[in-house]
Amino acid sequence: MWFPDEAHQAQIKTVLSVAASLTASAILFRSLITDVIPDSVYSFLTTVSTRLSSKLTIIIDEFQGLTPNQMYIAASDYIGNMWCTSTRRIKVYKPVKERELIVTIDKNQELFDSYNGVKMKWVLSSSSIERSKNKGNELVKDEIKFFELSFNKKHRDMVLKSYLPYILRKAKQVREEKKTVMLHTVDYNGTDYWSSIKFDHPATLETIAMDPDMKADLVEDLENFTSGKEYYARVGKAWKRGYLLYGPPGTGKSSLIAAIANYLKFDIYDLDLKEIQCDSDLRRLLIGTGSRSIIAIEELDRTFDSSEEDKITLSGVLNFIDGLWSSCGDERIIICTTNHKDRIDPVLLRPGRMDVHIHMSYCTFSAFKTLAFNYLQIHSHPLFQEIEELFKQSQVTPAQVAGELMRSRDVDAALKGLIKFLENKTESETPRGNEYDGS
Repeated sequence: MWFPDEAHQAQIKTVLSVAASLTASAILFRSLITDVIPDSVYSFLTTVSTRLSSKLTIIIDEFQGLTPNQMYIAASDYIGNMWCTSTRRIKVYKPVKERELIVTIDKNQELFDSYNGVKMKWVLSSSSIERSKNKGNELVKDEIKFFELSFNKKHRDMVLKSYLPYILRKAKQVREEKKTVMLHTVDYNGTDYWSSIKFDHPATLETIAMDPDMKADLVEDLENFTSGKEYYARVGKAWKRGYLLYGPPGTGKSSLIAAIANYLKFDIYDLDLKEIQCDSDLRRLLIGTGSRSIIAIEELDRTFDSSEEDKITLSGVLNFIDGLWSSCGDERIIICTTNHKDRIDPVLLRPGRMDVHIHMSYCTFSAFKTLAFNYLQIHSHPLFQEIEELFKQSQVTPAQVAGELMRSRDVDAALKGLIKFLENKTESETPRGNEYDGS
């Protein structure tokens, strides 16, 4: 290890002494300027200096009044996905039930980006404001966060018209890639009457047992809807779509809702109309739902059960589905289910409310093959022909077929068990002739 001799120590002391003197002089000079130069002159000099500077800074606040600033949210997602090794401080956290870590830059850390050859500097800053608490004398401090985006001012138009819209698009892509589907349920204790948990349902459109042609038509309709923003704006209609799923219990209506949510990565708002206290609550619940979401109303036929006192009216439900308030939000899907379509007031089923009606029927042979692959990982088997004939003679739901296939992991045993179940079902459904009792 090297130790400086007395000569080097003297040089080091001299350098440190000079540095300290310069620093003190700079502080004193700045203080003298502040004290001697009038405020008006100092403000004028600052303004001139700013005008002569080639730098322009855009401030992106976290909130615009009480409303979250979408540009700030997009910038947070964009920057969190592009932080580099030159950033000295980053923040990492993991939301409850999330699989991945969330990474963002810390306050007062510089991060540089380049767009079309133009250098951009991002800084996350904050300020504190004091406000009274509960209309009393006690003051509390709120932290106001904002981004500072700095660049050469000659690129102002390019940044406003190209770079910032690019960030909005890129952030949307990042969110969609990382999005976790959430399940929301009515909670009158919540600020917007909703509470939520992570949605972990494994259903996909590939695993749903339904007619292949019907499934293909559904996928095409969903794709047309999600890509139809300009179309809906052009024809003057709210960007929403209604689906009615009807059929016997156990035919996969709830699973199809889950599969659609997973396919589109849309949150689900599970709305039990029996829990709603009044029509005005429906409006508040609707406002609390987000865009790119599914509102699920199951067992719609039981909403206006005459055996109970109705808390909401048919008019309230109609306004909820396609009234003026239904246009608050974009890319929203309403899915209603019922076991008895004939019990629903036809006014609820017309186009514009329930645009697509999907009959979830008893299990067909093509639907069985989907289930056979899901549970047994097979596409064909010598017993398939016998099973196909039995499906023509009996009515069983996909849930019943799935239950039989889950009884054994052995393919032959599972299929033979299903054949026995179908034979018993066919025999029980076959009408018997009148028997002569001999009297």
